[in-house]
Amino acid sequence: MSLELVFLFVLALVVVGPKRLPGLARQLGKYMAEFKRASNEFKNQLETEMMNIEFEERAKKPAEAPQILPPDKPAGPAIMPAPEIVGRGNSEDISSSETGSSANQTAELKPPPSSIPASSE
Repeated sequence: MSLELVFLFVLALVVVGPKRLPGLARQLGKYMAEFKRASNEFKNQLETEMMNIEFEERAKKPAEAPQILPPDKPAGPAIMPAPEIVGRGNSEDISSSETGSSANQTAELKPPPSSIPASSE
């Protein structure tokens, strides 16, 4: 690509001459800037018109009524109750209830052992 640019520069130098070449380059730069500005303006106008058309199409469509959802079911309790009665007892009560002994299943739950007060010395 650089070879082509060098060739064009030498050709312009020969055709136009060294005195008029800088003025021609400035004029070419101004035309390029004007062309870029015009193309950007055209692109912006085109995008604006496209957006206006989209807004008009959306406005023409019948407005959809907001969908009314059925009320949510009330949330259940945060903590689910235990499927069986659970009580505090000693390890014998727990192990015998797991094995299925009928004597402990009919027996009442034992109260938790009383706590020993800490000595205040």
